[in-house]
Amino acid sequence: MNRRSFVKNTALTFGALTIAQQKIFSALFSKTNGAAPPPWMFHMMTDKVGVFTESGGTIGFMIDDKGIVVVDSQFPTTAPHLITELQKKGGDTPIKYLINTHHHGDHTGGNIAFKGLVKHVVAHENSKKNQKRVAINNKTLDKQLLPTKTYDDTWQKQVGDESIAMHYFGPAHTDGDSFIHFENTNIVHVGDLMFNRRHPFVDRSAGANINNWIKVLHKATKRFDDNTSYIFGHAAEGYNIVGKADDLKKFSDYLEAVLKFAESEIRAGKTKEGFLKNTTFPGIGEWKGDGISRPLSAAWDEVMAK
Repeated sequence: MNRRSFVKNTALTFGALTIAQQKIFSALFSKTNGAAPPPWMFHMMTDKVGVFTESGGTIGFMIDDKGIVVVDSQFPTTAPHLITELQKKGGDTPIKYLINTHHHGDHTGGNIAFKGLVKHVVAHENSKKNQKRVAINNKTLDKQLLPTKTYDDTWQKQVGDESIAMHYFGPAHTDGDSFIHFENTNIVHVGDLMFNRRHPFVDRSAGANINNWIKVLHKATKRFDDNTSYIFGHAAEGYNIVGKADDLKKFSDYLEAVLKFAESEIRAGKTKEGFLKNTTFPGIGEWKGDGISRPLSAAWDEVMAK
């Protein structure tokens, strides 16, 4: 099986199970193994790069005999499950880098579980700024493991046979979102720059900008090639947490549609209260489920701030 087919089939394995299918899987697992499966999924996409899902944003990781690299950490309650699985797979291999795609708690809350285990925590400089600001405001700074290394535009390190690069293309979901590229494997973790068929959270309090988010996604598809596979921060039920450039293009079309809808409704004299009662909009595509008020509210405020 070639790598492209493997990644596609892998996506179907861990990304396309509905809740009903998961219950069937759990029942079969219990029947054949005598125990319920763990609440998390630890799955290798290639011989070195894999994903972990339990609660919160999708975690990516790379295991090389020269070191382990982890992208995002979910929560303090879930990160230990990942660490246990990494130790099973990697033995005594050290965790060299914990990388944060951005500062939100479902991506950095588990950082603290890596204290004493990881040599360096890396993020964009704005991600560290936001994480520290939110923690101070919430009086939870003692529960944080903040980045020890930050970057501005690009960061790159070699770990064993793999080259890991981080890229910042400007404000989008926040003002500190990174693309993390496992260059030799050609897999990119995009964090919350991609909500696959799920309405996104747009954190304007942390510098989010929908118009620029569209540009950031376009820059990404130009920077990476047609064979690149992407790990998404979140996906709607029944949709994959990995995909291709076409998924990013569809999401950018969705973001463009919500901005155009806000502009048209404002020109028509609608109020924000009335606007937020909408349950759909032209060009919404396959995006569905709860949370539509999040992009609608952010789009309204962005257009009004022009």
